[in-house]
Formats: sequence, structure tokens, C-alpha cells
Amino acid sequence: MTVDAHHHVWDLSVRDQDWIAQDSPLRRDFAVEELASEARAVGVERTVLVQTVTVAEETPEFLALAEAHDLIAGVVGWTDLTRPDVADELARLRELPGGRFLKGIRHQVQGEPNPRWLLRADVLRGLAAVADAGLVYDLVVLPHQLPACAAAAASLPGLTFVLDHLGKPPVASGVLRPWASDVRALAALPNTVCKLSGMVTEAGPGPWSADGLRPYADVVLQAFGPDRLMFGSDWPVCTPAASYAQVLDVARRLTGPRGHEQIFETTAVRVYGL
Repeated sequence: MTVDAHHHVWDLSVRDQDWIAQDSPLRRDFAVEELASEARAVGVERTVLVQTVTVAEETPEFLALAEAHDLIAGVVGWTDLTRPDVADELARLRELPGGRFLKGIRHQVQGEPNPRWLLRADVLRGLAAVADAGLVYDLVVLPHQLPACAAAAASLPGLTFVLDHLGKPPVASGVLRPWASDVRALAALPNTVCKLSGMVTEAGPGPWSADGLRPYADVVLQAFGPDRLMFGSDWPVCTPAASYAQVLDVARRLTGPRGHEQIFETTAVRVYGL
């Protein structure tokens, strides 16, 4: 079985995705049925649906989608970590239709102007509630925010932190430092995991090659090892740069036979409890 640990869907008639440029090919609806057609064509049988916007109504909608579609095995949703009753809110989400599919929480930390946002007292309290609920926390951050990620993970050893998109390294420029050293510092903590995702997007605009992605894939392979690395398509965000099949193919080529079962199945199953 192949698991895709990171994808999105949206319906613009329900809610605008204000992060999408007006002239972007992403400015249309992307439904689970379209994903399922592409995913199952290349042998992907289970997926994790990840939040797109910081809107409370999205998470219940995603849980209902997971209840209705057997492709979706887990949901990483959003809630306001700084609200004083965050533990009660997480419990409420678990009681909704499809609530058993809630596996993690994510916030667009990449958009926070404070590079140490994760270390705010109210945020750490919310992260502790995520851990107490038995959920994981996905990190969508920029490279300069990685040191705060490591500090937060060190302060909360009972919470598993999942780094999305390798921490968005500057693939287009070919620069590795200081991203590589900061990723290694994060990986040194046992409660951290990384998604092999988002690389083709960071390589743009313009054409990309497996050789251009390889130095970044090699860093996380060596730092996390296959048992703490999982494949994610980042569909449909990847589609301006590559098709679903191309993203899966290049991930397989970059990792080779090393840890194939872990990266493309068992890490995601274990970490998210799929």
C-alpha cells in the first residue's frame, strides 16, 4: 500500500482561498474525486487531508469528507491554539461526524511575522493540549523559523512534530545553508518527523529536475532516516509544477530502494495512526 501523507481539496463556492493568486491555475475547485482518480491510477490507496485556511468551519467539513470517502484515512485540521478552551474544542471536533479521522492540527506559522511564534506561552499551552489529545502537530514554516520549531519540540517531548515540505528550503537557488543545519538540529529530536513533499513547488518558477531536488532530499534522508520520513504529494499545490504521477515518481527516484516501505507507507500509518 502507498500512502500520500499530504494533500488538499477546496471548493471556491464554499470559501475563497485567499492565498491563491487571481491568475493562478490553482484558482479553481479541486475535489476528492479528482484526487482519487489520479492517486489510485498510480497505486496510492490512502491519503491524509491537510487544512488550507485558518477558518474553524473547514475542519468539520474535512472530517465529513473523510467519513464519506474511503481514500481519506486521516485529517490534519486547524483550530486556534491560543484559545483558552482549546482542549475542549479538540474534544468537540472528535465527537463530530468523522471525528475519528482527526489525526493532527496545523497552523500557517509561515505567515506569522514573529519567527518565535511557536514559543509564545499561549501557543505552547495549545500545543500541550494537542499532545494530551493524542494528536500530532504539522509544521508549515519557512527556513528562518526552524530554530523555533526545534525549541518547541524540545520543550514538548510528548508531542510529535511533523515538518511539512522539508521546511520549504530554497530549492530554486540551490542554497543549502543554513537550512540544512537547522533541519539536522530539528531531526536530532526523537519526536520529529518530516514529509518528503513540496519540493517541486519550491524549485519553481520554471523547470525542475531530480538532480536539483536531490541535495535537499539527501539532507532529510540522512537526518531523519526512512522511519521518520513520509511521502506527501502536496496535491493540488504541486500541479503548476508537476502532475501527481510525476511527484510520486521523482520521490521514488530520489529515495531509491532505501526505506521504500517506511517512506511510502508505514511512517505515515504509524505517526498518524491511520
